[in-house]
Amino acid sequence: MRTTLLSLALLLLIADLPAWAQTTRPAVEDFKPSSLNQGGKQYPQINSEGRARFRIMAPQAQSVKSSFSGPTQITKGDDGAWIITTRPLDEGFHYYTLNIDGADVPDPGTLFFYGAGRWGSAIEVPAKDQDFYQLKDVPHGQLRQDLYFSKSTNAVRRCFVYTPPDYEKDPSKRYPVLYLQHGAGEDETGWGNQGHAGLIIDNLLAEGKCKPFIIVMDNGGGIGGGARRGGPGRGAANRGTGQPGGAAGPGAGGPPRRGAAGRGGFAFNFNAFEHILIDELIPHIDSTYRTIADQPHRAMAGLSMGGMQTRTISLAHLDTFSQIGIFSGGSIAPSDVSDMTAYRQKVKLVFVSYGSREVDPANRRRGGPFGADPKANTDALKEAGINTHYYISPQTAHEWQSWRRSLHEFAPLLFQE
Repeated sequence: MRTTLLSLALLLLIADLPAWAQTTRPAVEDFKPSSLNQGGKQYPQINSEGRARFRIMAPQAQSVKSSFSGPTQITKGDDGAWIITTRPLDEGFHYYTLNIDGADVPDPGTLFFYGAGRWGSAIEVPAKDQDFYQLKDVPHGQLRQDLYFSKSTNAVRRCFVYTPPDYEKDPSKRYPVLYLQHGAGEDETGWGNQGHAGLIIDNLLAEGKCKPFIIVMDNGGGIGGGARRGGPGRGAANRGTGQPGGAAGPGAGGPPRRGAAGRGGFAFNFNAFEHILIDELIPHIDSTYRTIADQPHRAMAGLSMGGMQTRTISLAHLDTFSQIGIFSGGSIAPSDVSDMTAYRQKVKLVFVSYGSREVDPANRRRGGPFGADPKANTDALKEAGINTHYYISPQTAHEWQSWRRSLHEFAPLLFQE
């Protein structure tokens, strides 16, 4: 028995040697400043292997670390600057923190993004397919901050509204609307900042690949009615720490629920946000912008918790939304639909997407995907006569690269005659 176990351990070690060597060998010295740095800041940096390098001036510190897991190289120079070089990271967007003598702090070199329930640092590892969300010399829409009063919360709320490039050119033209939601631990800034939603649509429009439409991004979290049962929500995935991202949605199957247990030990209750969305936000948008204010020209989509909200709210309001996008937030089974005849008549599109690592059977023990097989549910809806699409983002997990790609695939399907 001992011989068998020893042989197995040696085989596992040999199999893991290439990965071990990749993370411990010296870094390729072609580092360049991250695209998310503050103006003029040289650090953090990224090299061609996807390694991140941080330089922190902390001459009195006894310990400086980053939140990225795995092998790292840490040195302290005579000038008091700590240099941290990480293992190769996956492509895309990463939240992170620095830990200086036990205190988690943002990196002073980066722009700040709201995720994990706080404003903090992020780094971008250039992706091979990044062209679709790059800033290009094409006509650009506007991302507007919109403040409105909510009677149900007795507070002024904020949403962001993307209007397409030609919105100001023809005052008689009206547009369909997509209500696009963020994940848990994030807010209404997520899709405009981390997600590059405006740039994605600008580029699709310039290529003639989608119809022009308005996008509304509101804050769907922290409104009340939810009970936290565990640790803090984390927003999009931080693959550097190995922590899951935006809170999970309910498993597909069974009746739509306004509240459901999610990843990370949260109990979500969407009643308050549902009321704001249906009774306050949509009327405000329809009275303020040149929308086509009817169900056929109104869509809802979201990532993670936002996908959860999309699922539950759209099932409960067939007369409000005709097109539905669920990104890493569950799926819809025929058993979820109380009246399939009405659903078939009113719902023109159901789009479900995940990162490939979320639906990998090896990862299911870590909490994803959420509930029943999303592809099987989507196929079953298609067999029932619903226009459905299922998309898998290659080599990504519960993270912004999955959701950027999902929006890029979803948008061309919207509001087609």
